[in-house]
Amino acid sequence: MYTPRVVDEPSAGWTAALQAFDGDLRRRGAAEKTRRAYGIDVGQFAVWASRAGVEPGGVTPRTLRRYAAALSRRGAAASTVARKLASLRALFRALREAGTVEQNPAELLSAPKRPRNLPKTLRPDEVSRLLDRIPAATPLELRDRALLELAYATGLRAEELVSLDTGSVDFDAEEARVEGKGQKTRVVPIGEHALGALGRYLDRGRPALASGDGNPALFLSKSGRRLSTSDVRRRLRVWTRHAALAGGVSPHWLRHSFATHLLEGGADLRAIQELLGHSSLSTTQVYTRVESQRLRAVYARSHPRA
Repeated sequence: MYTPRVVDEPSAGWTAALQAFDGDLRRRGAAEKTRRAYGIDVGQFAVWASRAGVEPGGVTPRTLRRYAAALSRRGAAASTVARKLASLRALFRALREAGTVEQNPAELLSAPKRPRNLPKTLRPDEVSRLLDRIPAATPLELRDRALLELAYATGLRAEELVSLDTGSVDFDAEEARVEGKGQKTRVVPIGEHALGALGRYLDRGRPALASGDGNPALFLSKSGRRLSTSDVRRRLRVWTRHAALAGGVSPHWLRHSFATHLLEGGADLRAIQELLGHSSLSTTQVYTRVESQRLRAVYARSHPRA
């Protein structure tokens, strides 16, 4: 049984390890948000390990199990513990490649089972009600209609939406060039409803919002700056209330709805993976569970022997 020391900062050895890990993430092209999330998770472990007197080279699977147990005792959800262990797996992978440690102790550790929550989606009629209730008369309404039409038409993440520039959209080819996670670029098709809304916004909305400083952002705030992801969430909440939909709708609901409705319409799972920008097909397969759940409900309502 060890006696914890009062330590608020990681040791020098851990500080060097954390800096090396962040440098590795930078070289791999990780987004700032991703690096920050990893940094918080591994930084918390570094402080905990420093209190226990354990340096990077002394971490074992038992050390990590003890840490996971400590997190659980403090009330951390299984999904949180699993995420933190995944961060540590990435940390020790980088340290092993750099020769700082001999092996990755996290590879031998199984993560706690996470609850298999299905993605939250809107029905097609709810999406139509949401989008059709945006008047598209003022510059801000024109922007919001174009923004949310594009979100549902392409399944883009909120971060991807706000990173678009005016040159990202090719109206002739009816597509947009998107820079996704890990600075991976993909091209996604855009449907006629979203193209029409974008055209009206660019003709009548964006010129009224532009501040004249040459900002290339496609979606501008009322002060002429690039929209943030929090702006997208806030505007979606406004129009969700306007359409009298259930509260809590997030931009990711539109992304989930996009994928689910494509699958229901017969789209191939591999094509959906490419459209969403998922690096692994296993990430996309969650939508098959949504479709399976829907089919079971149809069966229960329709079959005389269900």
